[in-house]
Amino acid sequence: MTTLLAQRPAPGSRGALRRAGQLRHTSPGRLQLLLVLLLVLGALTGLVAGLTATSAAAGTADLRDRAQPLLAEAETIYSSLAEADTIAAQAFLAGGLEPAALTARYEERLARVSTALTSASRRTPEGSEAAEAVHALAAGTTRYAALVATARAANRQGLPVGASYLATASELNQQTLQPTAQSLFQFASREVDAGYEVARSSWWLILLLVLVVALTGALVATQVYLSRTTRRTFNLPLVAATGLTVLLVAATGVLFALQRDHLRSAGEDGSVPVTTLAERRILALRERASEALTLAARAGDGPHEDDFTAAQARLTFDEPELLKEAGLMRQARAQHDAYLALHEQVRELDDNGDYDAAVKLAVGQESTDAFAALTGTLDEALDKRRAVFDDEIHQAGRGLGALTVLAPLLVLVACVLAALGLRARLEEYR
Repeated sequence: MTTLLAQRPAPGSRGALRRAGQLRHTSPGRLQLLLVLLLVLGALTGLVAGLTATSAAAGTADLRDRAQPLLAEAETIYSSLAEADTIAAQAFLAGGLEPAALTARYEERLARVSTALTSASRRTPEGSEAAEAVHALAAGTTRYAALVATARAANRQGLPVGASYLATASELNQQTLQPTAQSLFQFASREVDAGYEVARSSWWLILLLVLVVALTGALVATQVYLSRTTRRTFNLPLVAATGLTVLLVAATGVLFALQRDHLRSAGEDGSVPVTTLAERRILALRERASEALTLAARAGDGPHEDDFTAAQARLTFDEPELLKEAGLMRQARAQHDAYLALHEQVRELDDNGDYDAAVKLAVGQESTDAFAALTGTLDEALDKRRAVFDDEIHQAGRGLGALTVLAPLLVLVACVLAALGLRARLEEYR
């Protein structure tokens, strides 16, 4: 009995349903129901239109101001750690007091890491995996710098233990710091992917499309009904309301089509190639560091040379996402081949027992220039792709802020016009 009572509509709701049912049987009542339907659909359409534009604008802004900068900072941390490791090994090979230019470059790379970590910490949620990676990198970089400093001090005194400290520092860098930086980089990549999804606002757009179609259909159906019952072909306020709704559809459709096209270009021509190019640059730096570490350890074909071979196998320049920079990639491939030829000479000299000549060639101007040309070409390609992303993501956000205000305003005016049009017909029954 209790269940049956609970399932019955409340007296107030039964009365409202009964009155609504009664309205369907009279012409004024049907007009009132149509008015309520149009106002409800209009209010929902205006609300969802504003929320859709707000969501798309916020997602695009987050992608531009947080997710992509975090990806750039993670790449800076990753590549600067790899480059610091390379420079430290080269400076160690020089023996005695390290060359001032190499020392300055090494310290500048560590400063880059510190600055990027500070910036990244502001863009990662507290307590997240990414925040923990940032903290671990900050502590690990300090320890790495201390090990390199110890290796340098021993090397200046001619102590063999310096190579051991350098190897420990490099192991910390390559096996702990760089993988942690890579995990931060992957987190940032996922944030960028999620940012694209939020910026597209697919579910909001689908809901908006359904409501706009429903509102337009209701407006047209109302005019057809009035035309048949009143023998008047047009109701000007309703025609104007329909026109404003069509204008909203057109403006929203064009704006979101342009936004999605720019988002696609920002991804395909910007962030995706940037990720691939950053990985190519890091592999090249690993080659250079492994070459220097092999010589510093006097290991010949040891584990560091195996690392060189592994990096070389992965370092390619013909990925589909790099087609936009095909010219620079051909140039980079030729420069990499030139560097590999010099590396083969270094290995040949070292394997034949001429260690001093091998070191001289490895840290000499010819090898330095060849490697600098390769990294310079990759940097140029990176800068161009970053510029493409910045431009496309800026274009994607255009007009979305205005739409958050104009869309609800257009729907509000359309509702007012619809109310005026139906109100005039209702007055005829008084």
